[in-house]
Amino acid sequence: MDALDLARWQFGITTVYHFIFVPLTIGLSPLVAIMQTAWVRTGNERWLRLTKFFGKLLLINFAIGVATGIVQEFQFGMNWSEYSRFVGDVFGAPLAMEALAAFFVESTFLGLWIFGWDKLPKKIHLACIWAVAIATNLSAYFILAANSWMQHPVGTTFNMETGRAEMTDIVAVLTNSTLLAAFPHTISAAFLTAGTFVAGIAAWWMVRLVRSGQVDKARDVYRPAVVLGLVTMLVSGAGVALSGDWQAKLMFEQQPAKMAAAEGLCTSQDGAPFSILAIGDLTNDCDGVRHLLEVPGLTSFLATNDFDAPIRGVDELQEQYSQWITEWDEANGVSSGVDEDTRFYPNLAVTYWSFRLMIGLGAGSAALSLAALWLLRRKGSVTGNVWFGRLGLAAIATPFLASASGWIFTEMGRQPWVVAPNPDASGVDGVWLLTARGVSEVVSPGMVLFSMIGFTLLYGVLMVVWFRLMKRYAVQGVADTEHDPSPEANPPSDDADGTARPLSFAY
Repeated sequence: MDALDLARWQFGITTVYHFIFVPLTIGLSPLVAIMQTAWVRTGNERWLRLTKFFGKLLLINFAIGVATGIVQEFQFGMNWSEYSRFVGDVFGAPLAMEALAAFFVESTFLGLWIFGWDKLPKKIHLACIWAVAIATNLSAYFILAANSWMQHPVGTTFNMETGRAEMTDIVAVLTNSTLLAAFPHTISAAFLTAGTFVAGIAAWWMVRLVRSGQVDKARDVYRPAVVLGLVTMLVSGAGVALSGDWQAKLMFEQQPAKMAAAEGLCTSQDGAPFSILAIGDLTNDCDGVRHLLEVPGLTSFLATNDFDAPIRGVDELQEQYSQWITEWDEANGVSSGVDEDTRFYPNLAVTYWSFRLMIGLGAGSAALSLAALWLLRRKGSVTGNVWFGRLGLAAIATPFLASASGWIFTEMGRQPWVVAPNPDASGVDGVWLLTARGVSEVVSPGMVLFSMIGFTLLYGVLMVVWFRLMKRYAVQGVADTEHDPSPEANPPSDDADGTARPLSFAY
C-alpha cells in the first residue's frame, strides 16, 4: 500500500478507537449529574451511592478518551499536511474554540468535582458536575462544526493565489445546516450509549442480588438506575430516529452520491426502494448486484418525504461530477487532480453495510428498552431472571457498534473527497479537496506504517487497561452503607462548613 492508503487506515483505526470513549463520556456525564441532583433534592442516599459508582466509571472512560484523542489532531500535521494547509484557516478555529472554551472548562470543573466532595458545599459541588456535562456537550458541538464543514463548506472563500480555503464568516461555520442536524443526532446517540451502559450494568446487579436473596437492595438501589437508563434509551432512541431523518434529507441535497451508495443504487430510479439485504459485487461497477427484501419507495421517502421521488444512481452522478469538475478546471485554469480513473462515489460495500448496521443496532437498543420497561412496568418490581442480566450486559455493546458504524458511513461515504464539493447555491464554489491530494507529500509509506503499527499496539494495551478497570469497578458495585437508604431514615446532613458528608468515599 502507498502512503495514502496507510494514512487513511491509521486515521480510521485511531478515530474508531477514540470514538469508543467519546459517546459514553458525552452521555454519562449528564446522567451522573442527574443522579447527584436527585440526591441533593431528595436526600435519598441511594442516588449518592449511584453517583459515585457511575462517577468512577465516567472518570476512567474520560481519562482514556483524552489520551487517545490527542493523537487525532497530531495526525493532521504528520500525515495530512496538505489537507491542513488547505483548510487550516477554517478548520483551526472550531478546534481552538473546543480546546479553550470547552475542554479546559470540562477538565477544570471535573477536577473540582473529584476533589471537592469533602470541601465544597453540596450545591456548588453539584454545579461542578453540571459544568462538566455542559462543557462536554459544547466540546462535541465545536468538533462537529469542523467535521460538518468538511461535509458541507460554508462561510468560506477559495483563494486562487494561495490555493487555500479562507474563512469569511465564523457564524456561518457555527450554524452550518449540516452541523445543526449532526449535533442532535450525535448527542442522542451518546445518550443512547450511556443509557444502555447504566441500564445494562444495573440490570446485571439487580438480577445478581435478587438471585442471592437481597431483594431489598436490588429494589432500593439498582432498580432506579435501571429505570433511568431505560427511559434515557427510549427518549434518545426517538431523538436518534428524528435527527437521522433530518440528516438523510440534507445528505441527499448536499452529497447525493453518499445517498445513492447507502442503497447500493447504481442506476437512477423513481421510487427507489430500501433493501434489507443485497448480494453481488458492491465494490466498483455494480455488476451482478441483487437487492433482496426490499421496502418499496423507502429510500426515496428518506431522501425527500416522497415515496415516488427520483433518486440518481452512482453511474449518473459519476458522469455529472466528472463533467462539472472538468468544466470548473477549464474555466479557472487550474487542475483539481482528477482524471478519467477518478471515482466520484465511495466504496459501495462499506457504505451499504455500515448504513444498515448503524440503523439496525441503534433501533435494536431502543427496542430493548421498551421490552425491559414492560418487564418492570409495576412500581417496585424486580426480576431475578438470569437472561435479563445477561441481555443487559450484551446490549451495552450495541450502541457503541452503532456509533462506530455511523461514523464509518459518514466519513467513508464522503469519499473520494476529504472536503466535499458543494457546487449549488447553498455551498461554496471552488472549496473542495480530494483525499488523495490531502496526504503529506514528504511522508513515506514506511514511516506511516511504522507509526500505524505503534499506535495500534499502544491502543490495544490501553483497551485492555480500560476494560480491566471498567470491569473491576463495575463488579465492585455501589459502596455498602450501614444506613437505611430511605430519605426518612437517613436524611443528609451538612457539617458546620456547609459540606455534605453522608458517605466517605475516595476516588
